[in-house]
Amino acid sequence: MTGRDDAPLLEVAGLHVSYLTRTDRVQAVRGAGLDVRPGEIVALVGESGSGKSTTAHAVLRLLAPNASLDAGTVRFAGRDLAALSERELRTVRGARIGLVPQDPGVSLNPVKRIGEQVAEVLRLHGLATRRTAPLGAVEALERAGMPEPQVRARQYPHELSGGMRQRALIAIAIAAGPELIVADEPTSALDVTVQRRILDHLQHLTEESGTAVLLVTHDLGVAADRASRIAVMSQGRVVESGPARRIIEDPQDAYTRRLLRSAPSLTAVRARPRHAAPAQPSEPAEPVLVTAENLVKDFPLPRGRTVRAVDEVGLTVHRGRTLALVGESGSGKSTTARMILRLVPPTSGRIVFDGEDVTAAGGAALRRLRRRAQLVYQNPYASLDPRFSIGEVITEPLRAFRVGDRASRAARARELLDRVALPAATLDRRPAELSGGQRQRVAIARALALEPDLVVCDEPVSALDVSVQAQVLDLLAELQDGTGLAYLFISHDLAVVRQIAHRVAVMRAGRVVETGETGAIFGDPAHDYTRELLAAIPGGDARIGAPGARLLEERT
Repeated sequence: MTGRDDAPLLEVAGLHVSYLTRTDRVQAVRGAGLDVRPGEIVALVGESGSGKSTTAHAVLRLLAPNASLDAGTVRFAGRDLAALSERELRTVRGARIGLVPQDPGVSLNPVKRIGEQVAEVLRLHGLATRRTAPLGAVEALERAGMPEPQVRARQYPHELSGGMRQRALIAIAIAAGPELIVADEPTSALDVTVQRRILDHLQHLTEESGTAVLLVTHDLGVAADRASRIAVMSQGRVVESGPARRIIEDPQDAYTRRLLRSAPSLTAVRARPRHAAPAQPSEPAEPVLVTAENLVKDFPLPRGRTVRAVDEVGLTVHRGRTLALVGESGSGKSTTARMILRLVPPTSGRIVFDGEDVTAAGGAALRRLRRRAQLVYQNPYASLDPRFSIGEVITEPLRAFRVGDRASRAARARELLDRVALPAATLDRRPAELSGGQRQRVAIARALALEPDLVVCDEPVSALDVSVQAQVLDLLAELQDGTGLAYLFISHDLAVVRQIAHRVAVMRAGRVVETGETGAIFGDPAHDYTRELLAAIPGGDARIGAPGARLLEERT
């Protein structure tokens, strides 16, 4: 992909942005610079806190109230946006620069129909009348790849899937035919197959109409697949920029090299998983810990109807091993795990835990299961009680099961913090004072407090940056080696699964369509759906036969 014009459409130079806190002014962006040409996708990559989203929002002058654009220029089509009045900016935002925000769950108005929200852009910029705007909205939804756009235009956001809501945001961004789209992590919360379709459409826009895209992402695999150029940010600075192929094949900055080593999709070229090598046929099998047989879960709907979320699922989890349960959102992964943990009752089927049938367990038997099987949730920001200190969070299971006294619980909390590589001083802090990676380590420490046999990890790294993600995966592997834990690891990301799992079960529409050793699933998948998931892993061009893949493998 090449730009259609040598002159940049967007030029950011010497950008400095700071945030005023209660105690100090924090520098978020320090002299950042980049440019984007017509018909070009430029990826701005980096970890959370690197300044990439602040830089993107500075382009549109959509910074938070406590933010200040201290220095630098943001030139768009020759005009310095930093010098425009708010009234002048309104003629640029939406009309000439469109924004695709990160979270479709909070970026759409929940009380307005999708069509109304797209039509509003057309009316605000004088591109349609009240009578013609609904038709224009449907056309924009169709251009954004929305299936059945006439139907979706009449629906509310909660009636759409995550992928459809993201398409609605793209329709809002492209409705006025902008020259530049700023896409801020537009696919980070989506399954890989939905992610691919969204990115395919953004790429089609650049090729068809010459629209330029500034793609903000922490995923170097996505950047490698989609961008013609990449700019890497760290601590508010652009530490490296250049053609995407050169950045992937021959990174110059140590931070870029660390991001590449941490990116699961770009390290999937290895001959074997980083953490969990599949068992050889000659090795004795580990004892079975959990067996699920013919699990079914039906959920009631209005008017006496039901929907089947899980349909005749069978799984086996061995001691000291990791079984990954993969598939798209809605495939039934989390519901299956919650039935195994007996957090929801199965409609039918059988669950055996360490030789004991727990399908209908209650009372003391269910309490024993609760002690031996723990859960690590997906979102480290929502799974810890914000009122508790970290010490209270970790010792809560011990208090609930009346294990030890106050002194022994405190000692156990210190021991667990050390095990997850957090300093003892963390005990007195609260969740809000920790980063996402630190919070997830605390969640893992809490899950280990009762010395369980099984830990269910429900998308435990999907909300984390790739480098923090790699640290958490390393930690899970080390804990398994040291304690013999069994993991049921739920994920939609096969690149992550490749690193952590011994065996993989692939779910689709409530059924397990394929099960096998990790190496076999990745090397010779039998089901079309598994092959589709594998093909959707971002960074494919960098993995398969590209010089960058070979260089990356040599470095790691």
